[in-house]
Amino acid sequence: MATVTTTKKACAVNPLKMSQPLGAALAFLGLDKCMPLMHGSQGCTAFGLVLLVRHFRETIPLQTTAMNEVTTILGGMDNLEQAIVNIYNRAKPDIIGICSTGLTETKGDDVHGFLKLIRQAHPELSETALVYVPTPDYLGAFQDGWGKAVTAIVEALCEPVPKTAWQVNILPGCHLTVADIEEVREIVESFGLYPIIAPDLSGSLDGHIPETFLPTTLGGAKIAQIKQMGGSAATIAIGEQMRPAAEALEARTGVPYRLFDRLVGLAANDEFLAYLSELSSTPISPKYRRQRSQLVDAMLDGHFFFGGKKVAIGAEPDLLWQIGAWLGEMGCEIAAAVTTTHSTLLEKLPAAEVVIGDLEDLEKRAAGCDLLITHSHGRQAAQRLGIPFIKMGLPLFDRLGAAHQLSVGYRGTRDRVFELGNLFIENLPEHHADSWPLPGESHETVPQSEACH
Repeated sequence: MATVTTTKKACAVNPLKMSQPLGAALAFLGLDKCMPLMHGSQGCTAFGLVLLVRHFRETIPLQTTAMNEVTTILGGMDNLEQAIVNIYNRAKPDIIGICSTGLTETKGDDVHGFLKLIRQAHPELSETALVYVPTPDYLGAFQDGWGKAVTAIVEALCEPVPKTAWQVNILPGCHLTVADIEEVREIVESFGLYPIIAPDLSGSLDGHIPETFLPTTLGGAKIAQIKQMGGSAATIAIGEQMRPAAEALEARTGVPYRLFDRLVGLAANDEFLAYLSELSSTPISPKYRRQRSQLVDAMLDGHFFFGGKKVAIGAEPDLLWQIGAWLGEMGCEIAAAVTTTHSTLLEKLPAAEVVIGDLEDLEKRAAGCDLLITHSHGRQAAQRLGIPFIKMGLPLFDRLGAAHQLSVGYRGTRDRVFELGNLFIENLPEHHADSWPLPGESHETVPQSEACH
């Protein structure tokens, strides 16, 4: 059991966390024909836009209500109304996802009331879904915003519909990459099940070239699919951050849920596939039995190099749990663990302490470790400490294919074993000429004639 502490510094130094509005905006980007809208100043949206573009290397549709000093004091309804109407006229989205920011939350804008008045004044918006999620950036962190946005989507769009036995809902956390979501879909479909994944970044931010330009998102979960989630046989929530959304869906539609806190590691994937087999009454395919055997072999090969290694991790709670719990199973010591916000999983982490802090806290605790794991902003700390560095999380702006890093499933876990194991091997001390010193000058050399006798 880990002890969870929160730093009390006056300011964050080299921040680890990102804000709730950005997490909510990314969730909305996983919906088809959606336009995320940040209700706040232009700077809030500009920062998030640049960060997401650098990570995904794709065009990111993201708009702002452009609040200023005057509109903040007088109220933001006019700005919100103008932004929604302009987006509707120019982009014709199926859904507009509205995320509040610290500015408008501090003012106390009644956005739910604003939206009712805007709909009354603009009947042309009747076919456009308007989903609002309160995400003040002075509270919580990135995964909190994602979870709140998915909960708001469920509460706004899902209703009870006739049940379909082979249909299942997948609620992925923000710690899953595009490749992770694609792997989960492939596994679920192998049991003859039809998954509805929401949000689905693998449809919108997988790096495909569109046939034509669209000002909204270019794929993802469709509104019609989300409205059918109430007819599924079960909901699979991946990550503790998705529990509120799964509970909301169950309360509204009666669809039971099963939460998997991670899908990295042998036991975690055994549990996942066993559940799918039970749900579908279908045996696990030989393909995944083979992949499981490959993972077991990889773990046998790699445990010599993982055992006893000290690792420092800085990540959002669900990603920290996913990496830390798996590395603990591989025999590593989690010597430093720093995260961004509270979670019920933190106390379960196989570490002495989990700090809710920043990258400065991580750097101080990572001295003497064998590996540092965090996003791209940790590169300077790794360089100063002189230790190997693996980039995970978001943003990863100095690597190509960040969205296609695979970690989940037997195959993803196997590849991670190889990646980290090879890094440990590369940093093993090499023998050199001085490893076996020759006798000193005081040692008398035995003459060859005497040695013969």
